Amino acid sequence: MSEVAILVKNIGKQYRLGNVGTGTLSHDLNRWWNVIRGKEDPYLKIGETNLRDEKGDSTYVWALKDISFQVEKGEVLGIIGGNGAGKSTLLKILSQVTGPSLGHFKASGRIASLLEVGTGFHGELSGRENIYLNGTILGMTKAEINLKIDEIVSFSGVERYLDTPVKRYSSGMKVRLAFAVAAHLEPDILIVDEVLAVGDIAFQQKAIGKIQQVSRDSKRTVLFVSHDMESISRLCSRTIILKDGTISFIGETQTAIDEYSRQMTEKSKAINIEHRNDRKGLGQLRFKKLELQDLEGNLLRLGRVGKPLVFSMTIDSLLKEEMEVSIGVGIKNKSGEQITLLSSWTKGEILKIKDDQKVYFKIKSLALPEGDYQVDLFMENGTMGNDIQDHLENAFTLKVQGKDYYNSGQVSKHFKYQFYVDFKQEVR
Repeated sequence: MSEVAILVKNIGKQYRLGNVGTGTLSHDLNRWWNVIRGKEDPYLKIGETNLRDEKGDSTYVWALKDISFQVEKGEVLGIIGGNGAGKSTLLKILSQVTGPSLGHFKASGRIASLLEVGTGFHGELSGRENIYLNGTILGMTKAEINLKIDEIVSFSGVERYLDTPVKRYSSGMKVRLAFAVAAHLEPDILIVDEVLAVGDIAFQQKAIGKIQQVSRDSKRTVLFVSHDMESISRLCSRTIILKDGTISFIGETQTAIDEYSRQMTEKSKAINIEHRNDRKGLGQLRFKKLELQDLEGNLLRLGRVGKPLVFSMTIDSLLKEEMEVSIGVGIKNKSGEQITLLSSWTKGEILKIKDDQKVYFKIKSLALPEGDYQVDLFMENGTMGNDIQDHLENAFTLKVQGKDYYNSGQVSKHFKYQFYVDFKQEVR
């Protein structure tokens, strides 16, 4: 029978909004007693709620509600969800940074957590001193820490700055050292929040490898929170989806990722560019609406490295007849340099467009590294170089997630290359 490392039973966390201390002790005790008995808050207005996603007059909000699950020893459990879903609150409770308002949990063994940049570090102490401080907090002796310190320093890559106060470290250096300390001081349970996203790609790959190693070889339990579905997929056998402070799904990781993508798709919206007044061109034909889609036509909020992506553009026309045009989608990096261009002209085709028609540019495999990109839209009469009908600079920001296109662990840090994208175009 498998050994349970973490058992969570009916955990809830309630926060008070606004100024603390504006009520009375009697009110607080009455609220607490009614919650214990499973009854409504007696001080809410009739019909009022205190759900986190609803605006109202309530001064209390549930950040977490009725959270129950268990984690076996040696398991890596993923936790995903949108911003504000309650992921960090749950980890803070399990790390004993804060307590639950309801319910309880049991954890077997020592817990090390990596929640925020600099968590557990004293800024005035050096990196070396902080290593010993964290080890002592975990209950280790100085001799035990001495056996591990060389591995920690080597893994973190901060050898040169080891005797420098941590307050002078960059965010990336703090994360590298904090993770190295947490992973090498042999806690029974390792809790890792999205903080790893601060590190560079090479260190993220290194950290993921270390998490796999400590789970597999040392049978240590890991709770891993991330917005990066690729990392979740590689590390976790099971995954929890948190939504509005409750568990909406718990189960096999790929199923969880598919369900989370479905939930996010429901929230996706078209990008309305109809009323942009900074456009250039004759204006007889104009871009009205833009959507990001998958190959099945489902709306997307962002692109993913190595996955299909479709730009769906709706065109407005003031003309009764069809017009021959070239349409292009330019993608720029953070420096404003155009790194690729999807153009009907480069495909050797002229498009015939009429009012309220849609044009689709379909990319089979998105070859952009993770990051934010600006997208320009343009439409010209006939072939390129003729009169411009519509031109929108920075029409929207394309967010791309995912780490590794080739699944090799090798990713360029400085992406400034121009390249050609293989795509298909379609007019409906």
